[in-house]
Amino acid sequence: MDVVKHAVQLALAEDIGPGDVTTLATVPPSACAMAHMRAREPLTLAGLDLAEATFRALASDLRISRQTEDGQCVAANAVILQISGAARPLLSGERVALNFVQRLSGIATLTAQFVEAVRGSSAQILDTRKTTPGWRQLEKYAVTCGGGHNHRFGLFDQILIKDNHLASFAGELPDAVTAAVRQARQGFPQLKIEVEADTLEQVDQAITAGADRILLDNMSLEQMRLAVQKCQGRVQTEASGGVTLATVRAIAETGVDFISVGALTHSARAVDVGLDFAL
Repeated sequence: MDVVKHAVQLALAEDIGPGDVTTLATVPPSACAMAHMRAREPLTLAGLDLAEATFRALASDLRISRQTEDGQCVAANAVILQISGAARPLLSGERVALNFVQRLSGIATLTAQFVEAVRGSSAQILDTRKTTPGWRQLEKYAVTCGGGHNHRFGLFDQILIKDNHLASFAGELPDAVTAAVRQARQGFPQLKIEVEADTLEQVDQAITAGADRILLDNMSLEQMRLAVQKCQGRVQTEASGGVTLATVRAIAETGVDFISVGALTHSARAVDVGLDFAL
């Protein structure tokens, strides 16, 4: 099922249940209204397809006009959507539509701030799998609206050998990293292999083992610089671990190719968006 349609169906079922009793009790079926979805702070927009699908699921004949598009920077007080038609579906869909836009635009807005912070460097900002269960495709889409890039979508599309995986190769020769990469390459030769390295020794091992990318986990800036020098022209590098807006520029200046930021999806603040009615 289409991810937008499925998300909207679940959200409406959760919110409306057997019926929007307040609207049914107080608003006549014949009542009409016009509403404006409006940004109440500067933001980078994401989630318009979901907002529009929310209202159309409740009344297909509503008139909906987009005043901007996902990925655009929007000023405070700017109109995002204009919706007109029967008042009941407008009222019943209001909170669900706003939840989608506020949450996803929050992710896009935070991502845009990280992207701006590393502008002029060679580093790209990546998301992670630290997403809201059931919302991964939506949240990763919001990251792209903010100018970021998607890392793997799940455990199925790229191999990432982390410290907990390496623990099962303890004692293997010539070392755990080499043994893990060799086995991964045999099992899934079509997939890229990334290795998490906590030390410069593990970086050397991953290079020798033929990893496609090395994840520099919680390394100091000096360690990252040395790791990048070792990897340059041979293996891609990715910095990870507690990256913030205050630290991301210095990390980018070490020369890493990618910087993964879990906060894009697990800590983004929902932005302030409202729906103003003129009944």
